[in-house]
Amino acid sequence: MPTDVIMPQMGESIFEGTITKWLKKPGDAVQKDEPLFEISTDKVDAEIPAPAAGVLHEIRVPEGATVQVNTVVAVLAESGTPAVKAAPAKQEAPAAPPAPAKAVVPAAPVAASTAAPAQAPAGGIQVVMPQMGESIFEGTITRWLKKPGDTVQKDEPLFEISTDKVDAEIPSPANGVLTSVLTEEGATVQVNTVVAVIGGSGAAPVAAAVEIPPVAAAQAPLPEAVSEVPAQTGKLRSSPLVRRIAKEHQVDLRLVRGSGSEGRITKEDILGYLSKPAAARPAVSAPAAQPLPAMTERVEPLSKMRAIIAQRMLESKRISPHAHSVYRVDMTRIARLREHHRVAFEQKHGVKLTYMPFIAAAAVEALQGHPILNASLVGDSIHYHAHVNLGIAVALEWGLIVPVIKEAEKRSFVEIARAISDLAGRARCKKLLPGEVEGSTFTLTNAGVFGGEFGTPILNQPEAAILAIGGLRKEPVVLTDAEGNDTIAIRSMQYHCLGFDHRLIDGADSGKFMTEFKKALENWNRPID
Repeated sequence: MPTDVIMPQMGESIFEGTITKWLKKPGDAVQKDEPLFEISTDKVDAEIPAPAAGVLHEIRVPEGATVQVNTVVAVLAESGTPAVKAAPAKQEAPAAPPAPAKAVVPAAPVAASTAAPAQAPAGGIQVVMPQMGESIFEGTITRWLKKPGDTVQKDEPLFEISTDKVDAEIPSPANGVLTSVLTEEGATVQVNTVVAVIGGSGAAPVAAAVEIPPVAAAQAPLPEAVSEVPAQTGKLRSSPLVRRIAKEHQVDLRLVRGSGSEGRITKEDILGYLSKPAAARPAVSAPAAQPLPAMTERVEPLSKMRAIIAQRMLESKRISPHAHSVYRVDMTRIARLREHHRVAFEQKHGVKLTYMPFIAAAAVEALQGHPILNASLVGDSIHYHAHVNLGIAVALEWGLIVPVIKEAEKRSFVEIARAISDLAGRARCKKLLPGEVEGSTFTLTNAGVFGGEFGTPILNQPEAAILAIGGLRKEPVVLTDAEGNDTIAIRSMQYHCLGFDHRLIDGADSGKFMTEFKKALENWNRPID
């Protein structure tokens, strides 16, 4: 009986995926749980296993096509069933950007080989690659903290891993001796793959099951024979394994031509370089000094993250009729309060006292009084959210991410400050958990950090509103006292722009919200400790 292979859902907020590579072709025999195809989403890249044993009878979705979850992408049949020719590229399928290298997020610092790990020896306790979140299906071993023969204690850190959302140390599951390491540093494997074995205290260690192959045996294409190459400038892209090999052999990676995505240096590249006689290897020349970097015309494919951001922004503009309201807020009271308390605050709480927690706290307070700003349109109904899940937009070198402070209305000022600092810091280090970037109901985005007066933000769907923070400026302002007398004073002023979905929110609603938000900041009276 045929078995349908479907596009899996890789997380509660993931509704489609791109097939980047078929690992089998029609007519091939497959085993249950054997990797069948690779997919890419905006949250994770993963190998998808076969749901049953049999023969790949038909491929219905070609490489490069993006389809919704639960779409049938292939059919498995019993052995002996004639295979159907692979489906041609479908015109209606949305085109996907070229598949990224096996590194799980564009421009991630960790890229990895995906060589299959060796089988675990019989006996002993198996150490597996853990699942670090419901949408995480693979991990890269970046460093082994123990070597075969070492004694380990239960819960003692055994190895380090990196995924597209989190870096972590993985503890030993038991006491004993690390008898075998089955997966090398730099390799990417699926969750639940056995990566090592722990035996009893008297167990004899087994030689590591994976070794760096001898340099002379490398089959990688060799670099062109030249006497001198210009030094590569900019960021060198390589895996931890490549950097380890380069360090062991004292190789300047600027000399190695990368054949991977965006010039990434692969293991084959470094081994191919080392296989050349030393006399034939190119020498490096220092780059010529230039007053300004040369402008070059070039075409680059969108990274997966950038393609997803582009798609989401376009969808948001199509879905919601955007309207914007700009308010000028006198932040002088906040500025003075911050300057007076910032040193003591940092010493006491361990985080810097920035303007963001003041703005976040004021926004949360105003949202509680105007719940339509914290709502979503679901079909023909308005969904009023029970909590304020505050998104904080964080700019990264490779894109943008919005970690979320869950139930922000229950948090004190200090807790909000800590949460902002923690989430933004871990976002830039790729240490966020999958659940920390989902479920926001209202978003703050700080356009002013780059010097702008204010920005007109695009909604983070399915939210109804988003607040853009402008730059803080000292300006001459006309002040009027109770008797009507005018004076000019230097004040710290800041523009805030509210973007809102005009299907749900009228101008009067936005004005009431912004008036209360402005009042909370200009007349700040809540404790910050």
